[in-house]
Amino acid sequence: MSLNVGWRVSVSLTGVVLKWLAVPLCFPLLIAVYYGEAVVPFLVTIAVSIAVGTGLDTIEYEDRLGPREAFLMVALAWFSVALVGAIPFVLAGAGSIAHPLNALFESMSGVTTTGATVITDFGNHSRSILMWRQVIQWLGGLGILVFATAILSQIGVGGAQLMESETQTRDINKLSPRIAQTARLLGELYIGLTVALIAILYGLHLTGLAPGMDLYNAVAHPLTTIATAGFSPEPDSIAAFSPIVQWTIVPFMIVGATNFVLIYFALQGDRRRLLDSEEFRFYIALLALLGVVTAVLLFLDESYAGSVESTIRHSVFNTVSIMTTTGYANADFDLWEAGAKHVLFVAMFIGGMAGSTTCSIKTLRWLVVIKGFRRDLFTSIHPEAIRPIRLSGEVIDEDTIRDIYAFALVNVLLFAAATVFVVVDGARAGLVLSEFDAMGAAAATFLNIGPAFGIAGPFGTYEAFPSTTKAVMILLMWVGRIEVIPVLVLFTKAFWTS
Repeated sequence: MSLNVGWRVSVSLTGVVLKWLAVPLCFPLLIAVYYGEAVVPFLVTIAVSIAVGTGLDTIEYEDRLGPREAFLMVALAWFSVALVGAIPFVLAGAGSIAHPLNALFESMSGVTTTGATVITDFGNHSRSILMWRQVIQWLGGLGILVFATAILSQIGVGGAQLMESETQTRDINKLSPRIAQTARLLGELYIGLTVALIAILYGLHLTGLAPGMDLYNAVAHPLTTIATAGFSPEPDSIAAFSPIVQWTIVPFMIVGATNFVLIYFALQGDRRRLLDSEEFRFYIALLALLGVVTAVLLFLDESYAGSVESTIRHSVFNTVSIMTTTGYANADFDLWEAGAKHVLFVAMFIGGMAGSTTCSIKTLRWLVVIKGFRRDLFTSIHPEAIRPIRLSGEVIDEDTIRDIYAFALVNVLLFAAATVFVVVDGARAGLVLSEFDAMGAAAATFLNIGPAFGIAGPFGTYEAFPSTTKAVMILLMWVGRIEVIPVLVLFTKAFWTS
């Protein structure tokens, strides 16, 4: 059987990614040196990263990086980075993440910007290890930003090619003629936003408005805010900081889940491109609607005790955090009444805009689904009518619409299957889970949200889940982060041979 996939180019480029992983590993290494902590976990990982990456990079190839090779490379790169990223956790030998499976869970949660954790005692871990968790999430956010913008939009996975019309460019590479240059432009914007938030948070600390936001935390949290990722070195997440810090982080979570191409043009002075985006208006409207509904439900909840300001802050912050798939928390929303919790559960399936660092199904696809449903209602009354679906004034191709329907359906089906597995496997291992808690955990890992409900709540952990469940969740995070299709297609015979 001959293979029609240029796997050599995919594997070789994965080696390049692993070689470059040694560079960000130097940052927690420096943190370890500064605080007098163990440096061996990072030195060994750097050596492994360079050795394995160099070995793979030496593989010779003649093929170009086509759609199939891009699928394979992305899937391999994400899993390989997660494997290498787990090494410091194992070698540090502290706490629950010293176990190889837990280390891989934590690392995969990081590189996929999920934010689900198995750490039970943050005090057992060094500052450098906790910073490495932040760094791999920042890298995951940058990676998916480049992947979605420069690759997915070109090969049309799940309707991702719609990002071209929404940014009002026929070819996303009009930003620049080469993918490498596109990546550089978006990378500079990503770094700039991160640095801006670092400066703001540390500035608040220096003025006395954010007592706990020292330089370490002021660096750690922007890394996972712009990446819409959600890891925090604090066990209480953002609840550990003052209200002004919480309010400051909200707009940056919103920006992280906004199409970076539109942000780029807006910063270049072309703000109309952002304001004219139908998806952007839909995204902001949904954030506002869910925030208001959550606040109203909390105000009506007699068991919830909080001032007007704290109620609004908790509602807005956690709604934005969940819908943008960031996964931070400033309150234990697992204690809220059922209505408010269900609003957050629904928000898990929405996500932010296409072309951002966010996960989940994304507002662009939901907007098309809603328009398609409205069109179907109209044509059921007027069957002779021809009514194309438009987005920001441009007609959407019918094949693209079918891609989006299929993408949404596959996501829902995989979520349902994952929920059943979590319930059944938990019962087998003697872990008592309610149906809602199991649904929340399945959605939070597959859609890369992070916190869920019950034992996996905002201040909880996934450590108590059976090893088999955690292994499946690792796969769910991997599949969900890279848009499902690039992974699932690898398991079809046609991908390799036709």
